[in-house]
Amino acid sequence: MADNMMRAVVQDEFGGPEVLRVERVPRPAPLPTEVLVRVTAAGINPVDWKTRAGSGMAGLFGKPPFTVGWDVSGVVEEIGFGVTTLAPGDEVYGMPWFPRPASAYAEFVTAPARQFARKPAKATHEQAAGVPLAALTAWQTLVDTAHLAAGQRVLIHAAAGGVGHFAVQIAKHLGAHVIGTASAGRHEWLRGIGADELIDYHTTRFEEAVGDVDVVLDLVGGETGLRSLATLHRGGLMIAVPSGTSAELLAAAQESGKRATAFLVEPDGPALATIAGLIDAGAIASEVDEVFPLADAAEAHRRGETGRTRGKLVLRVA
Repeated sequence: MADNMMRAVVQDEFGGPEVLRVERVPRPAPLPTEVLVRVTAAGINPVDWKTRAGSGMAGLFGKPPFTVGWDVSGVVEEIGFGVTTLAPGDEVYGMPWFPRPASAYAEFVTAPARQFARKPAKATHEQAAGVPLAALTAWQTLVDTAHLAAGQRVLIHAAAGGVGHFAVQIAKHLGAHVIGTASAGRHEWLRGIGADELIDYHTTRFEEAVGDVDVVLDLVGGETGLRSLATLHRGGLMIAVPSGTSAELLAAAQESGKRATAFLVEPDGPALATIAGLIDAGAIASEVDEVFPLADAAEAHRRGETGRTRGKLVLRVA
């Protein structure tokens, strides 16, 4: 392979998983304050397949061709002028550029050095690649937005998913009482990582099973947010991640003396450094359901779109 070329997953049109294919494309070069990272593994998130299909962050990508993906774990290959925090050979992980294109399903990515952090020493690259977007979403919602404190009650919807399983662990680390919704088959595992109460959403209406909640982290969207308001006490906070806050949800929250806010995750190197420390300390673990080779990105998207994964799906790039 020529030094200035690399493999990347590209698409020439919006559509189903079948539009994804591996091609040789020019390798990027780092600008000042940027690093070039040789990607070992790339994490897969719902926003990836939504963008591939023409929703998600597609409006920031423009028309295809382009490469989706944000989560990466790998090794610094080269640094641009002015970079002092990282050096070639450093193992790093990150969620660069989000929500602008990062083109993470590729052998190399470039991004500002401070959007990366050193990879958790006790995590493999595949485990680390599953962390950034999901764990930063959990961290920024629970810590930076909700200021969740010990003894508070938090309800986490889709607790067994990518964001959800990190949210359970972070909330437990903060000393909260953690309630999750998930299918019954995930309950034993979720108890093992910190959930105090679990509700099978297939058989039980959660708003009839739980109340007096301080914070709801809604990772489902739609009517789940409106139904969740009933579980909050007055002054409680609803954080709506996938679909934001509709006018109906905001009005219902205000009328009932509760709060609701939308959320979008941001690149956050310092928070990733903190999360890496928690992983190395054993307080948080990254659950990887399945690892696919880069050439099977389409199959990985098909699996993700079933909504039945436990934790994260990852692409092995190197």
